[in-house]
Amino acid sequence: MQIGKNKVAVIDYTLTDDKNTILDSSSDGEPLSYIHGSGNLIPGLEKALVGKVPGDTIKVSIAPKDGYGMRDDALLQVIPSNKFEAPEKIQAGMQFHTQDDNGTQVVTVVSIEGDKITIDGNHPLAGMTLNFDVKIVDVRDATAEELSHGHVHGPGGHHH
Repeated sequence: MQIGKNKVAVIDYTLTDDKNTILDSSSDGEPLSYIHGSGNLIPGLEKALVGKVPGDTIKVSIAPKDGYGMRDDALLQVIPSNKFEAPEKIQAGMQFHTQDDNGTQVVTVVSIEGDKITIDGNHPLAGMTLNFDVKIVDVRDATAEELSHGHVHGPGGHHH
């Protein structure tokens, strides 16, 4: 069976940057299971996987526009520390979920200077070329329940 819309694909992958630094990998855990065409992967990787079958391997380089987008300096904000519940516990590198008109967003604390906290709304991998080394482990039809929930159930997926 080939990877295509509404198929559950199970992949082993290693993600590296242009310096060959490993950013993420499934090698220390279970393979990644996802529903193809449901927006669960970055567009460039999803496009590269179309038509692949179990046993196939690919190496693909994804440009920022097909990954997490380009960095947007408008997403850097300086916030007064009194806007945080416990500002004394805030540290650079911490991430928070925020809610705005566009939905939920993850922001990262970049720096703390006095009573000013700088946060970044860019995805940590924005602006980066992403290099994937992928092996297709399995492909199957998604169940009606998986399609209605938008995620894979069972091994390698979500458990209710």
